[in-house]
Amino acid sequence: MRKVLLTLALIALIGSVFAKPTREEGAPLLKPTPAEGEAGILATRFLTRFHYKPVPLDEVMSRQIFKRYLDALDGDRLLFTQADIDHFQINKDKLGEAIYNQDLAVPFDIFNLYEQRIGERVAYARSLLAKGFDFTQDESYPFDREKAPWAKDGAELDDLWRRRVKNDWLRLKLAGKADKDIRDTLDKRYATYLDRIHQLNSEDVFQTFMNAYASSIEPHTNYLGPHASENFEINMKLSLEGIGAVLQRDDDYTAIREIVPGGPVALSGKLKVGDRIVGVGQGENSPIIDVVGWRLDDVVDKIRGPKDTVVRLEIIPADAGPDGKHTTLSLTRKKVSIEGQAAKKSVIEVKDKNGVRTHRIGVISLPTFYQDFDARRRGDKDYKSATRDVEKLLGELKHDKVDGVIVDLRNNGGGSLAEATDLTGLFIDKGPVVQVRSASGRVQEEQDTRPGMAWDGPLAVLVNRASASASEIFAAAIQDYGRGIIIGEATFGKGTVQNLIDLDDVAHNEKPTFGEVKMTIAQFFRINGGSTQLKGVTPDINFPLTVDAKDFGESSYDNALPWTSIAPAKYKPVADLKPIVPMLIERHDTRVADNVEWQNLQADLTDLRKLRDTKTISLNEAVRRKERDEQEVKRKAREQQANGNADANATKTAQKPSAKRGAADAATEDDGLQPEERGISSDVKREQDAKNKHDVVLDEAAHILSDEVDLIRADTKLAARVLPRGAVMPLGVE
Repeated sequence: MRKVLLTLALIALIGSVFAKPTREEGAPLLKPTPAEGEAGILATRFLTRFHYKPVPLDEVMSRQIFKRYLDALDGDRLLFTQADIDHFQINKDKLGEAIYNQDLAVPFDIFNLYEQRIGERVAYARSLLAKGFDFTQDESYPFDREKAPWAKDGAELDDLWRRRVKNDWLRLKLAGKADKDIRDTLDKRYATYLDRIHQLNSEDVFQTFMNAYASSIEPHTNYLGPHASENFEINMKLSLEGIGAVLQRDDDYTAIREIVPGGPVALSGKLKVGDRIVGVGQGENSPIIDVVGWRLDDVVDKIRGPKDTVVRLEIIPADAGPDGKHTTLSLTRKKVSIEGQAAKKSVIEVKDKNGVRTHRIGVISLPTFYQDFDARRRGDKDYKSATRDVEKLLGELKHDKVDGVIVDLRNNGGGSLAEATDLTGLFIDKGPVVQVRSASGRVQEEQDTRPGMAWDGPLAVLVNRASASASEIFAAAIQDYGRGIIIGEATFGKGTVQNLIDLDDVAHNEKPTFGEVKMTIAQFFRINGGSTQLKGVTPDINFPLTVDAKDFGESSYDNALPWTSIAPAKYKPVADLKPIVPMLIERHDTRVADNVEWQNLQADLTDLRKLRDTKTISLNEAVRRKERDEQEVKRKAREQQANGNADANATKTAQKPSAKRGAADAATEDDGLQPEERGISSDVKREQDAKNKHDVVLDEAAHILSDEVDLIRADTKLAARVLPRGAVMPLGVE
């Protein structure tokens, strides 16, 4: 169902021969703009000529676009019947012609019918709520339908949606909701879903159509419309000009979810989480425009603006009802840093094997490899950079007298190639970091040319399956140089390099109109000549798998580039970790065999894999309650085991203390609600409780690095092999 819950990338491919909804039915008919036709042909010129794997936009590619476009919309086969698909076939070979001719009528007609189908399904779903359901019947809902055949007719779709709504109802019933509350919640949910669909505009349709084309070439090639392009840039530079608040939808309102420290909102002290924005005005004297019911990004557009300009907000306080007193607030926009995605540090203290010495392990968490490219080009000495931030944090950790450093790259999907190269340079002296091969076959080395190391002590890199691209470049280089131990899961396997082509720059447009193409232009290779493509980086010490390679990662794509290798670069490892890794694995295996939290983690992951392999769910209340109760018994037993062994855990952290396990586990229990239905304060607390849950994986990584510190302190010859030449071990903390 994840593809049915529409994002900006979920649009359909439908022929114009079908009936279209009218504006009176609430679904505005969307049409392509001339600019979108121009953007399509301009993007195609780059994709067919300059891509790393150029593919002609012919009938074969048209059929690929056809398939991916339908999958983007109705990947779970819950909207279209086989008869619809049969009608679609007349267009499947002609999409390339549509782009070349700058005639996008077909994909837009397709979207308009898609919107009608959504309206029909939602109307049917809402009609079922008055009747209620019989939960004593022995039936199930097939929630995973990605490979299912299309429904034969509307009657089959009705039955699928009846079971879908029944499952939604049962989830809320199992969470203790009364029938009236369930009926109201679901009716509002389905109505809101339809409203969101109706708010999609021509830019959304065009972006998704072009993404179906771009991703048909290769998984990491995308088209970004003007709005998506702006957000991508913000994510890379971790800053924007605005008021310093994270916003989200709250029914028809736009509400404050998070206040950014140091931003205009925080400094004003006049707004809080949950406050609702109902109007926006520009400047001190301009009229305030009512924004109730607007889509979120349109409200954001009104609030963002050049720094030192004024925006006026009309607010309903969080604790006031819809008829509560409105207040008006003027804020001066400023440059706001998005610190939530910036590098952060913490310190974990670990007792040695004998419980005598305390080792201080520094942790640097890096969510993304960010850089403010524009600020750097302008010569701004304070430009935002992952490497600069990490170097500063390393200095602080050295001042804190840490014995080792972990770079935590879990869930870091990559970012700037230059940042990956520069960050590696903080841990080696000088030399090549990664090899990049262009479409022409030319190989170029990305070098660290800066002498010296910001940290030359024991180092570990913690990765998981979601560590990708720039994360893999960094981890692979650290591994090839023998500079640090790689711990965790095999990484994503993305070994390709993308470049952003600003189509407005190409067309000399002053105003953002055409968007950007994120296009694969090269493949990167390790300095040992291998590639991370498909295979990823294999850790020196493996942790339990959180997800199977067939379900997530480069190997899960049907059109990923193949693995290959080239000649190694000229480099010299700075150390040799081979002698110490087996000793660390032995200690790790011994420790986790007696670690209740670790055993619980493995059991939880085993249960999760079983759930992922399940394609249907029972709609019998007694069966579902039994399944839930069995899971609850297992959870409580594991919790009691963990609490009973808490004193045996010798690790403590200098960070904020973890929440109690019971609160954290409650935050992840199924309440049957979607985020917007919980209320912002409740949802933020639920999210925070989950974050505060004890991180057993990071804890064990700290123990492993502490083991390394123990071993090299006890053996100077070993230390000389596994540490860079000239490195000096700190004395540690007694």
